[in-house]
Amino acid sequence: MFRVTISGTFNGLDEAGRAAVRAASEIAYTEAGTFTHDQSVSAFTFRCQVPAGPDDGEEEAFLGAMEALDAHGHPHKVLKVAVTDMRDIKIRRKARTD
Repeated sequence: MFRVTISGTFNGLDEAGRAAVRAASEIAYTEAGTFTHDQSVSAFTFRCQVPAGPDDGEEEAFLGAMEALDAHGHPHKVLKVAVTDMRDIKIRRKARTD
């Protein structure tokens, strides 16, 4: 599983688009993607969770996240992308002391 965070700006977003972005606002990683945005809904952060195949890397995760972002249909400009491969995350558990 990959988590992709895309920061960008909207280009020419109309009022219906602003309402749609506000409706999709949430601080969570989902396969459809969620937005957080500034007060004027001109800048955004898009969070997307992309399933990982055994041979998938950051490029495939980026492309999957861009498909999810484009599916929302809002004109945008991408400024920054961060990809985290959740398969590489190690959970360190505290040792129990009894």
